[in-house]
Amino acid sequence: MVFRNDDLPALFHRADTAAISRQQESTQATRTQLLLLVLAAVAAALPWSVELGGLQLVGALSASAYAGVLFLSFRIARRRARPQWQLNRSAAEFIKSLCWRYAVHGAPFESDTADPDGLFHARMEAGLQELRKIGWQDPRGDAGSASGVEITAPMRELRVRAYQVRRETYVRDRLIEQRNWYRRRTEVSRKATTLWASSIAVLTFLALMFSSLRALGTGPSANLAGLFSAAAAAGIAWNEVRRHHALIEAHSVVERDLSAMLVAMQTTVTEPQWSGAVYETERYVSPQHTDWLARHSS
Repeated sequence: MVFRNDDLPALFHRADTAAISRQQESTQATRTQLLLLVLAAVAAALPWSVELGGLQLVGALSASAYAGVLFLSFRIARRRARPQWQLNRSAAEFIKSLCWRYAVHGAPFESDTADPDGLFHARMEAGLQELRKIGWQDPRGDAGSASGVEITAPMRELRVRAYQVRRETYVRDRLIEQRNWYRRRTEVSRKATTLWASSIAVLTFLALMFSSLRALGTGPSANLAGLFSAAAAAGIAWNEVRRHHALIEAHSVVERDLSAMLVAMQTTVTEPQWSGAVYETERYVSPQHTDWLARHSS
């Protein structure tokens, strides 16, 4: 049996779509702010001036760039794109994890659970209520109830299958899929870290070179040292926003944990131990666990 994201409830897809949209909005706003600051530095570094009707166009360009940064700062604060991105991602992953645990008899939905459907709705409501308390905007409105989060037909079908089928499906479509995702993200972060570290080093060296030339009185009239310094600062800020280094450490740890769990599930985990092993795997892939690792990485 195959179990994919398409087999999850509609609320998962709505939260997942909202998370992607808010992430793009937050990332684009931050990128634009940094680019505007660099543009303002470029305009300020130019040694010449262009007048139009008594207005210094270069100065006006610099002022407009700074005004754009202030406008975006106000808009970001009002829209709360970053918090809503993280809250929607937490909601989507919580729903996904609970659905997987229900479908394959992961704790607390063991095979001998008297009312797994009732327990599913109760756990769903409790988790979503906690997210609403800290600002998650439930797409169903304030009156949204987890009892309206459907248990889909594929979830029910997988739940009634034999242990071997559930184990094979979970290992292939959940555990290995997540392990490969963390592996891909680690590689992407490594490449980005190398690119940005090299770029920042080059920009800093250029700032040092032009600053030294200016100190000797032989540099160009334009303040190129300030320009390259601003560009390097923007690069550092963007690298910190993306948290590439911290995510390399966190994703590597999760990948190793999932690889170890994969071996255990295929060799030593027995049916009585299955529910606990699934619960532990879902804990590894939770956004809260990854964020904790990223915050405490060396």
